Amino acid sequence: MNSGRPGAVPQGTAERPPVRLTRRWRRRARVTRAVAPGPAGAVAGQAMASEQRTAPRDEQAAEAPRPVLSPAWLRLPPENRRRPLLLLLIALLLGQMAVAMVTTAVQQTPTIDEPVYVATATDYLREHRLRYNPEHPPLGKLLITTGLAVADPRYDPSTPGTQGDVGRHLLYESGNDPGRLMLWARLPVIVLTLLTGLVVFAFARDVAGTAGGLVALALYAFSPDVIAHGSLATLDMPVTAFLVTAAWLAWRARRRPRLYVPLAGLALGAALATKMSALPAIPLLMLLAALSVWHTLPGADRRRRALRSAGAAAAVAVLAVVVVWAVYAAVDPRLRFSPAEPVPAIGGLRGRLTSLLPLPPAYRAGMLVQFAFENHAWEGFLFGRLYTGPLWYYLPVALLVKTPLALLALGAAGTAAVLALRPLRPAAPYLLLPPALLLAVAMTGSRGFGTRYALFVPVFLAVAAGCVTRVRARYRWAVPLTGLLVAWAAVSSLRVFPYYLPYANEAFGGPAATHRLLHDSNVDWGQDLGRLADRLREQYPGERVWLVYKGAGVPSAYGIRAGDPRKVPVSQVHGLLVVSDSSVAKARGDLARLIRTSRPVGQVGYSITLYRR
Repeated sequence: MNSGRPGAVPQGTAERPPVRLTRRWRRRARVTRAVAPGPAGAVAGQAMASEQRTAPRDEQAAEAPRPVLSPAWLRLPPENRRRPLLLLLIALLLGQMAVAMVTTAVQQTPTIDEPVYVATATDYLREHRLRYNPEHPPLGKLLITTGLAVADPRYDPSTPGTQGDVGRHLLYESGNDPGRLMLWARLPVIVLTLLTGLVVFAFARDVAGTAGGLVALALYAFSPDVIAHGSLATLDMPVTAFLVTAAWLAWRARRRPRLYVPLAGLALGAALATKMSALPAIPLLMLLAALSVWHTLPGADRRRRALRSAGAAAAVAVLAVVVVWAVYAAVDPRLRFSPAEPVPAIGGLRGRLTSLLPLPPAYRAGMLVQFAFENHAWEGFLFGRLYTGPLWYYLPVALLVKTPLALLALGAAGTAAVLALRPLRPAAPYLLLPPALLLAVAMTGSRGFGTRYALFVPVFLAVAAGCVTRVRARYRWAVPLTGLLVAWAAVSSLRVFPYYLPYANEAFGGPAATHRLLHDSNVDWGQDLGRLADRLREQYPGERVWLVYKGAGVPSAYGIRAGDPRKVPVSQVHGLLVVSDSSVAKARGDLARLIRTSRPVGQVGYSITLYRR
């Protein structure tokens, strides 16, 4: 029974001593009171006051001077606490990519197309005229110009000959250092490639969350094709960068159309002003912009939604055309066009439609040059078969060879997730239609020279692969499996450093086997002439060398003294026979007999084979 006195302890119960909090619990009480100043803070304050009354005076005195403040990071939302780690991961991925591209740019000699682009960019810089390389619009070469302005090359604007002759003269006959000049020409493309990595991350994050963005960025940063062409002063990576950016901005227009629809039009215009292969993207980006605006007006009547959507599509097209005109005007404000080589005359429907386009005369002339290229019967090489003319399945097969297996697997799984999961389905037109349409158009081309014509495929595939992370709620194994595949892609890429151009995935034998399956810019684009000079100087000094080189470089500029075995009888060819692998793939007649009767003794950069004869 109770004694009836207030606060009396029930009989049979021992009086409990007052609770004494440890230092750890006292710190938690202070943090709770500082962070939650409501009722919970009041309770924490009462507990703290009770503890202070029962604690010894010397302990109270020792605790008194300590400030009652919470750590700053506890006041941040969880996503902000993870931001430093996220930024560190992004920096590491792009940092290794930058190292790979700069190293590759330093070690590779000029590829077949680069001297033309560098000479044209130098002519833009010095003469401000539209004279060389009309088959490609100026923007990509204006990007290269930013690096050449620093290099300040010697240039003779009166150099005669074709654009190829002007490029060789600039690099090897004008007193310039070709290595230094090419590095400065390649650096702007490297920077643009790194910035495109941020677009890939943002695109995948918008669709699939932060984890998806990191997966996409990792696959992009370790893509051998992206690293290979991102480290060259060519136009394939810049046009891919602008196309991916345009698709991402069209996706973002679903939330803020007034801002992102015009930006998507500008990005599309940048792609058109870089390479004419982006022309099929005009109706597609118009459709995507209209779809985004339609989505932002769910409560409006159908007539108003249709008008707004049509206006967005028209704005994208108009802004894209304006960008093209502005780029040509940046080279020559008077838009004069004086081609160094004659422009072919193309009749029929294509010629008439080209003349009606609202584009600069130089752009339309470049389209005629491209049509003439397509009318030519080019030689191709696929899986040991030498053929002439177009081969519709060339690009899909080449992409299977040159895309990492992990990227293929994750890209396919991400595509399936986009189509199957309701929250991801709205992103399907923006992620899947651009690469599908552009690849379908590229497959109709007659030039089977490399996957660079479809470089946008692995980039969009990386973004789609990020969507795999959205299935982790249903399948717990998805997270570790995705991590393993990303690690596999990284290892597959790092193993070929710095020989990214001839990369082939493990299913097709790796880079050492690429020359038996593909040719040209897939494996041998003339990039290893400098490495060949080093090999001959170190391992074969003083030997008789016979050389068949496919590239734009000048062997003598690198100290290579060699004869051409095709200009003498077969019986006179003895010593070291050096042949570019693209020439091996298409060897006929005496060259084929020389190779067949010689013994392979080495390889340079997976693109040049050395024979002993």
